[in-house]
Amino acid sequence: MTLINTPQQYHSNSLANQRQILLKYLQQNQRITTLEARRKLDIMHPSGRIRELKAMGYNIITNLKNDTTFKGINHRVAEYVLIPKKIPLEIEM
Repeated sequence: MTLINTPQQYHSNSLANQRQILLKYLQQNQRITTLEARRKLDIMHPSGRIRELKAMGYNIITNLKNDTTFKGINHRVAEYVLIPKKIPLEIEM
């Protein structure tokens, strides 16, 4: 099990810091499952942080998939996927 190495400023367990850690991970990796968020980011309630990020305007979709715990037990969990904002292209005529 590998935890993501986070700067000292992220060591607070506040909701704001959890959102920031989760958003940064999604921006770098595009997707994360519930179990990965708990294992890698130490965020115990990722669905709550995702809901808050969505309310802030981030486009995150939820898929259901099978994932295995460290004990080898298979669970159906959420996979969160960050949809990057598209930059509109200006077309010259």
